[in-house]
Amino acid sequence: MSQLVSASLSGSTAGLAFAVAAALLYGAYLYGYKRYFSGFPAMAYLTVTEGAAAVWYLPVVAGVDSAALARLGAAHWAGVVATALLTGVAIAVSIRAIQLGDVSYVTPLNKLVPAFVLPLELGLLGAVLTPLQVAGVVTATAGIYLANYEADGVLTPLARALAYRPAQLALLGAGAFAVVDVMKRVLLQDLALPLPVVVWTSLVGVTAVAAPLGWRRRGDLPVRLLPALVAVGLVLAVGDHTIALAFQRLPASVASPIVNGQAVVAVVLGGLLLDERAFSRRLAASLLAVAGIALIALG
Repeated sequence: MSQLVSASLSGSTAGLAFAVAAALLYGAYLYGYKRYFSGFPAMAYLTVTEGAAAVWYLPVVAGVDSAALARLGAAHWAGVVATALLTGVAIAVSIRAIQLGDVSYVTPLNKLVPAFVLPLELGLLGAVLTPLQVAGVVTATAGIYLANYEADGVLTPLARALAYRPAQLALLGAGAFAVVDVMKRVLLQDLALPLPVVVWTSLVGVTAVAAPLGWRRRGDLPVRLLPALVAVGLVLAVGDHTIALAFQRLPASVASPIVNGQAVVAVVLGGLLLDERAFSRRLAASLLAVAGIALIALG
């Protein structure tokens, strides 16, 4: 029994480490995208970078035991493919939101994923909302309000979040990512699917979603950018693998808020290095959002 408890704690510790690493990596990635690539067509950018990530990841998925693949039934593959395609939609919408708005404004909204995960758990898995989780939802909502506050009316921030296109896309992306997080946790833990299969299929799914529009805009990507985009693909491959390792070891309600702490990294970098306006307020908003997410997880 003590060995089982020790193994569980060890797995949780490793899962936390992977989640934190993913948050740092993806926070820097979001900043880098906004600074260097947001001026190019989003779908063309995603087609190249996610396609390159899928190629980079091929040696990893090629090492999966063929016997493990043979045990996967049609339902398993349907779940993997659905998760992959929804991941593509979530990333495409989120990248478009960052392209249209300030990264320090959009990111706190887009990373409220765990606030959407909790209702899914309540509705689909029969979870019970604790007082601490209620406090988390209220705190995260306050973060949304502060991110949209412009000192021109009490209700204006809420109206702006619903009417301003970058905010709409950011929140839509957050909702889609929430469904992905729950599905990913089920695939990796409940169904114990091979991690490389889930990661690689997700990379291919994002590429498939972006490719129809991205291919038409391929001429708008300068050839000189291709080496940099291929290098970004390697970052995405490592990042997605790290996220999957976290979801393999932690509940979705714990892994998701930590991974989405990338919002703080992106906001700090965007405010300090891109000199985006209202940095102090948006940093406070992102911290409120992360605090609310943490309360949801702890509850």
